[in-house]
Amino acid sequence: MQKQRVLITGGAAGIGAAAAERCRQDGYEVVIIDRVGDGIIADLADTVATGRALAQALEGGPITRLLNNVGMVCPADAENQTLEELERAWALNVRSSMQCMQALLPGMKQAGFGRIINMSSRAALGKQLRTAYAATKAGLIGMTRVWALELGAYGITANAIGPGPIATELFERANPPGSPRTQAIIDSVPVKRLGTPDDVAQAVSFFLDERSGFVTGQVLYVCGGMTVGVAGV
Repeated sequence: MQKQRVLITGGAAGIGAAAAERCRQDGYEVVIIDRVGDGIIADLADTVATGRALAQALEGGPITRLLNNVGMVCPADAENQTLEELERAWALNVRSSMQCMQALLPGMKQAGFGRIINMSSRAALGKQLRTAYAATKAGLIGMTRVWALELGAYGITANAIGPGPIATELFERANPPGSPRTQAIIDSVPVKRLGTPDDVAQAVSFFLDERSGFVTGQVLYVCGGMTVGVAGV
């Protein structure tokens, strides 16, 4: 029996790598697109390169599960966030997600089944020094809700995950270990620790499962309780 396939963007490290390993444990064939690693190599901020990578991924057959995980953070205050940073963040965090969905959608429709996850962030609710990042991650939530409404009739779900502070290289680049700002983040987490990539991979596993077909258009914050009192009920 052929394994069901899942595409993970940005799956070479951090949350993406943990999700890829969990997907393998769950029995899926994992296809990764990233700038590094041993998967399909491509810069997903580039539309043409993304198209080529997706064509290569689909050479092995339809892919009915998608984790749009790739993303970038470019910390800056609102006055100094550049338009170039905003445009690149939009291309990588949002545009590539839509391009991946559209490439995989025909196979999902034909199968009458699909699972789409967009990796948003707690920062979508608002966070200092994150104008470009918060805007793009909030945009992913909006797209998720539209896709849930439009694709549900085809057996396709679309959900988002909003990680809080997760101990990854990406997090540490934006939040240097030992800095007062980083310690303040840890102190503000109700469970009093940073999350791990495996914490997020657990949520990914749930949304990708065939048995999760009655859950769509939702945002699951994996944040140690930080969004309590902030996110809407």
